[in-house]
Amino acid sequence: MNPAGVAELLAEHPLFRGLAPGDLAQVAGCSRNVRFTTGETILAEGQPANYFYLLRHGRVTLETAAPGRGAIVIETLSPGDVLGWSWLLPPYRSHFDARAVEPTVALRFDGACLRTKLAADPRLGYELLSRFAELIVDRLQATRVRLLDLYGDGHDRA
Repeated sequence: MNPAGVAELLAEHPLFRGLAPGDLAQVAGCSRNVRFTTGETILAEGQPANYFYLLRHGRVTLETAAPGRGAIVIETLSPGDVLGWSWLLPPYRSHFDARAVEPTVALRFDGACLRTKLAADPRLGYELLSRFAELIVDRLQATRVRLLDLYGDGHDRA
């Protein structure tokens, strides 16, 4: 997909909706289309976080290792979801494993490319950081709800 086509796609996505066309072009210039096979690892916990992904087709699980239990699925991402925010903040390391659970197509955004552009344009940097902060808060709230479902509020225990 060419950068103009990516910019059009981004303009429709909630994370990027409302960005100026020039800003969308800046972001799109750091992207490329990628594919993952079922079971393929996309991100590995503790490894460098060089990219983030906008899922177009397929599903991806976020996982963490638990001693004696193996991998635990924290969340499953679907088309339209954004995978990865560790590219944005030092030390640029992944906090979870991410694995394709079916054939997956995504736009991959190069974090170093974007960080360079965001440093050169602090207005755009602030805009994207604000948007990613909302995404992070939404994910943390969803995790909180799942934990409450899993563990309850403690009132119904003897």
